[in-house]
Amino acid sequence: MKHSDNILINADNVSKSFIKNEGSEFRVLDSLNFQIQSGEIIALLGKSGSGKSTLLRIIAGLIKPSSGTISYRGEKVTEPQAGIAMIFQSFALLPWLTVLQNVELGLEAQGVPRNIRRQRALQAIDTIGLDGFESAYPKELSGGMRQRVGFARALVVEPELLLMDEPFSALDILTAENLRNDLLDIWHSKQTRIKGILCVTHDIEEAILMANRIVIFASDPGRIIAEIPVDLPYPRDPEQPKFHALVDDIYLKMTTSERRRIAKASAATVSKLNLQQLEPADYAYRIPEVDVSELNGLLESMLSHEVNGHIDLPKLADSLHLDIDNLFPLTEVLDMLRFAKITEGELNFTDSGRSYATADLLQRKQLFASHLLKHIPLAKHIRKHLDAASSQRVNETVFIDELVNFFSQEETERILKTIIDWGRYAEIFAYDYDSGDLSLENPQ
Repeated sequence: MKHSDNILINADNVSKSFIKNEGSEFRVLDSLNFQIQSGEIIALLGKSGSGKSTLLRIIAGLIKPSSGTISYRGEKVTEPQAGIAMIFQSFALLPWLTVLQNVELGLEAQGVPRNIRRQRALQAIDTIGLDGFESAYPKELSGGMRQRVGFARALVVEPELLLMDEPFSALDILTAENLRNDLLDIWHSKQTRIKGILCVTHDIEEAILMANRIVIFASDPGRIIAEIPVDLPYPRDPEQPKFHALVDDIYLKMTTSERRRIAKASAATVSKLNLQQLEPADYAYRIPEVDVSELNGLLESMLSHEVNGHIDLPKLADSLHLDIDNLFPLTEVLDMLRFAKITEGELNFTDSGRSYATADLLQRKQLFASHLLKHIPLAKHIRKHLDAASSQRVNETVFIDELVNFFSQEETERILKTIIDWGRYAEIFAYDYDSGDLSLENPQ
């Protein structure tokens, strides 16, 4: 197949799996086909855990795909490429080196002579707006300035493709906006050799402000579910009707019913692992890590945002200053508990959800307990074991041993901790932290 000079990156049927401690396979990415064209900024948008950062690292040559290939300029990527640079979420600066020395690191690793790398580093520092701070150490810099050093360190190697893994998420809103605008100015002024930018983000507005194309990921496993062109002139105004329409369209594509996804994932896992002896939904999906107090706060906010029986999800998220990583776990749990229903970019109360939002503390606990046992199979599974035990006490290791058939040890512990917290709030079982025992000492 002849390579087009306009194609920087071609991902051909790329999948990535990791082997868990017990030897089973966890698939992070599934059969991705994807291209980056010269002259475009692409935003990868999706929930945490959908494989966006993994894809970035595969493109950068830092990790290898389990199957499929990544090609840069028509050549297969098997290791880091000279034409590709990456900026990480964390600043990752060496504290004992000055700004200038940190920026020079990549060139030094490439064996660039000292006088040349010094000249190029000074130019990159000037381009990114850090002129005058060459001799400063990282501890002297603000978070925004440290990330600028990260940008300068990437620019100094003169890449064609710039990969960015949530580069603004560790910054405050104003600093992030300032740095994002400066990057776009550099891009449009063509001061560098950069011909393409691929940016992972969890902020829908940020994706629209920056990108020519937005690629939306679904999770478990990570896969592309939509690609949205952004045909708006720069600089982009979030108050424009077309901007709002894009926000609504993205929410619509990202908010499919979690119940349908869970049902599909459960059936697939049971079929694949031949574990019909277990109740499928008990172990076949990830429970979002959500605190009950956050859930209660969202339900109360929904009451004030309801208009004619409808709650606009983008407006709700904007008013609460929640990005998709903060908002979607909450809405998924409301959907799982049948307190709300997600449809076409809207989050609407169920009858039970409205009752819960307006109830007092005792009534809330009773409703939560009822829905937890009815709609969250793992909670029901734990309570069933406790009811059957002669001592009405079961150690958590019993459930850990079951869950590790499906998840990593870390994920297993996170899921179980979340369920235990929910169960304790609902008073359907008690938990002893020191012994790890779950019991019916003070159930409802």
